Amino acid sequence: RLTPSHKWAAENGADFVETGMWLRAQWYRRPGEKGWRDSVDREALQTRKSVGICDVTTLGKIDIQGRDSAEFLNRVYANAFLKLAVGKVRYGLMLREDGFAYDDGTTARLSETHFVMTTTTANAVTVFRNMEFARQCLWPDLDVHLISTTDGWAQFAVAGPNSRALLSKVVDDLDLSNDGFPFMACAECTVFGGTPARLFRISFSGELAYEIAVPARFGDAMIRALMQVGEEFDVVPYGTEALGVMRIEKGHAAGNELNGQTTARMLGLGGMVSQKKDAFGTRLSQRDEMSREDGLKLVGFRPVDRSVILTAGAHFLTPGDPADMAHDQGWMTSVAWSPELGHSVGLGFLKNGGKRMGETVRAYSPVRDQDVMVEVCSPHHIDPEGERQRG
Repeated sequence: RLTPSHKWAAENGADFVETGMWLRAQWYRRPGEKGWRDSVDREALQTRKSVGICDVTTLGKIDIQGRDSAEFLNRVYANAFLKLAVGKVRYGLMLREDGFAYDDGTTARLSETHFVMTTTTANAVTVFRNMEFARQCLWPDLDVHLISTTDGWAQFAVAGPNSRALLSKVVDDLDLSNDGFPFMACAECTVFGGTPARLFRISFSGELAYEIAVPARFGDAMIRALMQVGEEFDVVPYGTEALGVMRIEKGHAAGNELNGQTTARMLGLGGMVSQKKDAFGTRLSQRDEMSREDGLKLVGFRPVDRSVILTAGAHFLTPGDPADMAHDQGWMTSVAWSPELGHSVGLGFLKNGGKRMGETVRAYSPVRDQDVMVEVCSPHHIDPEGERQRG
């Protein structure tokens, strides 16, 4: 499957990668760049400096309508959705029946009876299938209707400090100021003089960012128009690799962390699991072994020797302990070279990780013959207070 911007991306130096059932732009080569890292570093740095655009059409999209839509969402998400205000977006976490996390995403409330959900690209079919089973078999009396609209809308992330300025030249008659359209706002609108669109102020890069969606038939024209308007801001297209770098820098969990064996508490999202309602997995997520204070916790890692390149899959050991499973302290899930910080950064699960900030541990990978010392730190390597995305 090809994204709506595929033709434009191919014309503009994109290398493509298979992500699920889709081909997505992985990075955009430019003359003089010696390899993919040069391209990715440029895309990430330029996005954080000014503004970048990424096609995120492949995220699963589910249109949810009916009088009981809010109640339905309140049952399928671990966190509360019943009182989500019209014009607002909320980050949501889904648990399996056994209490383990299996997907995350956002849901926007466009009206009292109309919601739009996004899922991860990998789990789009699974989430829709599970929701249909719940609608038809578990709660058939609820007035709620679902349809997959993944192919129906082209969606683009517009991220960076100049994203508001760019979109102000695109969106018709909508106040995009911080007061008029704050973080986690959403609205139906028009762009370029009347084309129907939906705008969401959400960020997975950690920057001031939006996602703008138009009917898929306008997708190719939309990317071309966005790039043309963005020329005065030195806009840059960025691919999945730069997207991954920025989400690791920011500490957002993704596929490597949502691998079917992690809990909300491990992900640092334990507070999202509401104890005031019943939903999939909430009861079993409270089992003793899954809520241990000294259990595995998602934290960040930086090499003590900043010149070292970290390796995903490395296991953590206390210095001096033998490298065996009896002394295993956790593992590195995601790594990236941070062009903004100038060194490698990582995310991973570490036993009692929340209370070990500043500690030094071994990151040992016998498969890659690597044994290095890393510093435990916040998973939010960049802007831990979130000032950029709320600015």
